[in-house]
Amino acid sequence: MASAATPSPVLKQPVRIACVQLASGSDKAANLARAAEKVREAAAGGAKIVVLPECFNSPYGCDHFPHYAETLLPSPPSAEDSPSFHALAAMARDNGVYLIGGSIPERETTLSQEGAQPQTRYYNTALIFSPSGSLLATHRKVHLFDIDIPGGITFRESDVLSPGNKLTVVDLPEYGLVGIAICYDVRFPELATIAARKGCFALVYPGAFNLTTGPLHWELLGRARALDNQCYVALCSPARDMTEGVYHAWGHSLVVDPMAKVIVQAGEGEEVVFADLDEQKIESARSGIPLRHQRRFDVYPDVSQAKVNTEKA
Repeated sequence: MASAATPSPVLKQPVRIACVQLASGSDKAANLARAAEKVREAAAGGAKIVVLPECFNSPYGCDHFPHYAETLLPSPPSAEDSPSFHALAAMARDNGVYLIGGSIPERETTLSQEGAQPQTRYYNTALIFSPSGSLLATHRKVHLFDIDIPGGITFRESDVLSPGNKLTVVDLPEYGLVGIAICYDVRFPELATIAARKGCFALVYPGAFNLTTGPLHWELLGRARALDNQCYVALCSPARDMTEGVYHAWGHSLVVDPMAKVIVQAGEGEEVVFADLDEQKIESARSGIPLRHQRRFDVYPDVSQAKVNTEKA
């Protein structure tokens, strides 16, 4: 019997990724300047893919989203409408890196019909830039963080934010495809499953878990998505700052390998952590535990074959 054809590598060549665990305060300009400094540090450390945290340009919280929101459409926006867009583009270009720009609050104002009052919506949006500083893709957070844990935390992003409606897969031509989602999206394995089956070598989640959910689920979810999909997973958190606001990030940015081993994990404060990604690790995991050949789509459906709203760049 003829052997199965060797699959094409999902990661074309080894690459170093960096997660920038960043503390962000109330001064947007200072936040952008600090992010630029840390992206330079990541690039100097050999990273070719750099990830920033969720809401890296502002404090995280429903009260903050409208105040810090920027208009991104039509793209490219003016520097006045979106200083963060232009700052991220410059960071990517100046350092020659792919930059997964965490996320920023986005404002979109539309007229539903002629003569009607403008309708304003807010999104939690990630911007991804090429080493030339061009925008490759955006991802609006699909699943909004609405939780109520008695004795723990209550939070309702949907009081202010609207959800995105697309799965985001980005092509980094030298390396391959990367799936991008934000924070609470990591709890929904369908997004990860579809992205992985579309050929992603890594799933990247800027996120801001808190002191209730962080110690319980942060590492667990990163390892679970890697285990499910036999690919790399990166989670990038803000640094913990107990003096800023009422929502305090867990920290502990991490990168997990395709066998669900944590390669590197930050502590609580500002830190840049690096991981080297290698196709051999992906193929070894998939050959040793051959899930790709063992799924029973006669018993359950293949969610990656359903009609999906996808942004692919």
